[in-house]
Amino acid sequence: MLYKFKSKVTGDVIMLEANGRRVLQIIGKDGANSAPGIVLPEQMPAAIAALERAILQEDEARSAARAAALAQGLELPQADTISLRQRALPLLDMLRRCEHAGKEIVWGV
Repeated sequence: MLYKFKSKVTGDVIMLEANGRRVLQIIGKDGANSAPGIVLPEQMPAAIAALERAILQEDEARSAARAAALAQGLELPQADTISLRQRALPLLDMLRRCEHAGKEIVWGV
């Protein structure tokens, strides 16, 4: 299943179910529910801030893991997944552009 985020300002952003659900949970929307939803322009600053915080936390955790491995003389951990930063960038751009234009974002599966 896919999540499709749409707006009148940008092209669609499509995410796999697990990634879309995670992003929705981060911005405070019900990611467990696969029903369509909406992010209103007045909700976008909080959604942007929440995504940026989550990205920063993940980046710091990855850096800490690398530093700990270096300190112990272990092999550096491999990033075997795509980071939240990479996955969320298109949606962050959509949120910023829609906030600026005063337009909502809707999603469905």
